[in-house]
Amino acid sequence: MDMKQRIADLAQEMLHAAFPEAQGLPQDLAALMEVPPDPAMGDYAFPCFKLSKALRMGPPQIAQKLAAAVEKPEIARVECVGGYLNFFFNRENFARELLSAIMAAPEKWGSGEEGKGKTVCLDYSSINIAKRFHIGHLSTTVIGNSLRRIYDFEGWKTVSINHLGDWGTQFGKMICAYKKWGDKETVEKGGVDEMTRLYVRFNSEAKKDPALEEEGRAWFKKIEDGDPEVLEIFHWFKDVTLKDAMRVYDILDVHFDSYAGESFYADKTGRVVKELEEKGLLKDSDGAKIVDLEEWNMPPCLILKSDGATLYHTRDIAAAIYRKETYHFDRCLYVVAYQQDLHFKQLFKVLELMGYDWAKDQCQHVAFGMVSVGGEPLHTRTGAIVYLDDLLRQAIDKARGVIEEKSPNLENKDEIARQIGVGAVVYSTLFSNRIKDIDYPCNKTTSMGEDGAEQTDYEINWDKALSFDGETGPYVQYTFARCCSVLRKAPQDLPAPDYAVLTDDESQALLRLLSRFPEAVSDACDRNEPYLVTRAVTDVAKAYNKFYYEHRILDDDPAATAARLQMTDACRQVIKTGLYLIGLSAPERM
Repeated sequence: MDMKQRIADLAQEMLHAAFPEAQGLPQDLAALMEVPPDPAMGDYAFPCFKLSKALRMGPPQIAQKLAAAVEKPEIARVECVGGYLNFFFNRENFARELLSAIMAAPEKWGSGEEGKGKTVCLDYSSINIAKRFHIGHLSTTVIGNSLRRIYDFEGWKTVSINHLGDWGTQFGKMICAYKKWGDKETVEKGGVDEMTRLYVRFNSEAKKDPALEEEGRAWFKKIEDGDPEVLEIFHWFKDVTLKDAMRVYDILDVHFDSYAGESFYADKTGRVVKELEEKGLLKDSDGAKIVDLEEWNMPPCLILKSDGATLYHTRDIAAAIYRKETYHFDRCLYVVAYQQDLHFKQLFKVLELMGYDWAKDQCQHVAFGMVSVGGEPLHTRTGAIVYLDDLLRQAIDKARGVIEEKSPNLENKDEIARQIGVGAVVYSTLFSNRIKDIDYPCNKTTSMGEDGAEQTDYEINWDKALSFDGETGPYVQYTFARCCSVLRKAPQDLPAPDYAVLTDDESQALLRLLSRFPEAVSDACDRNEPYLVTRAVTDVAKAYNKFYYEHRILDDDPAATAARLQMTDACRQVIKTGLYLIGLSAPERM
């Protein structure tokens, strides 16, 4: 039941009835509908300003004429305010129709069929082989995961891709270091930390003996040439890295359909270079090969280095073509930080110049803001590095402390602490527009590392994020648990609901938010903005708690109880759906 569309359809009928001979009127009135800033001004408002030119009449006069043409049971009244026509629902009818619609298919409320028959590829997380999963990969991982769920919910076929960073001379250096100073048992036991230690040692030793750099390049050449022994080590390094990363992915409940990374496309770049040459797009530049993009106010796109080696763009072009030919996508999303904006503009333009027109409309860079810790940027010598498993552990430990304080007798504390702690991390990342920078507040301490050098340790301050009050993940999860608690206490064999008890302001405010949840999900999909779902489900939780405190749900009147319980059940389901769509669990007891 889409009330916005129903009101738009009604406005269309009114428009044709009031002005039967008019030409050039807008056909999609739903796009013009607005939600008044104050519920006292109506449930929906139709601005008449865009009709003035076609009707040769002032907006207030148009609104007055339209108001005379309304006769529908779902509308209690309309009011003309300036150039707006404000619609007020018949409150009892609205409650009856909305709750009946939700409860007819509660798990599907908010879903759509916009993506029926369509495929979307989502490229996100994209961790680097032989490096630990750090906080810098959190945004791409949870934004991508949420978008995958939202697109699924809207009927799309989704293909989630973890485009691994697994190509380059650094892997030759790692194999060189492993051959000189490593062993299989130590790497298996130490995982990514041990591989990092070997890589650090290689760079340290290479400063003393520059010949090591050449050895590293030689080992990478063996990877490129397909040497069986070297490839076995290379793929083993990837397996060890993914095993380490899977611990984090499992905690976050994040999954992928493909782990095809840069190395997967290494043997597919020859086709790219050949096509660019055949289409006259490739130019020489000091021995390198480029595509000139000056006409589009962009620097040249580097395709081959002077030594013939491929680059990110070469492999990304190959990946885009492969994905189109393999998955036949209708959209291909790249969830990557906004610092790579130019990279993707160049990528899409080169694909377009190659004749792949789909790149212009179907490929999208889903950019997000910078991540910092305690005001310090990541990936600098003086900056903060917080590993994601440490971050999640801190949040879970803090959540366990909150549970011990607030619900000491709660069963299954460890699992609930995990759900709350992880939920706090994910929610705080998805609460705002994705392009907004995120700075995690933290307490900094210094200690001596194993090498004797001073190092800084960062402990995130989770006091606000783990609060059960306000706009936080635990607050929304607690509201879901509250709904479950109310329903557990519900009497059996209740009569038909009396929807007249849901005509008060608190009930109607909640009902309006439930009715608009499908629109929030649809907008989140169209705009690739998970925060729209986060805000929508948070608003539902806040409205339910206000309703809960203002009205007695388990009333002496069984029919009133039935109505309020039905609304509680509808809220429970919408909150559960909203939490799932942004990647949070919904614990039934807290």
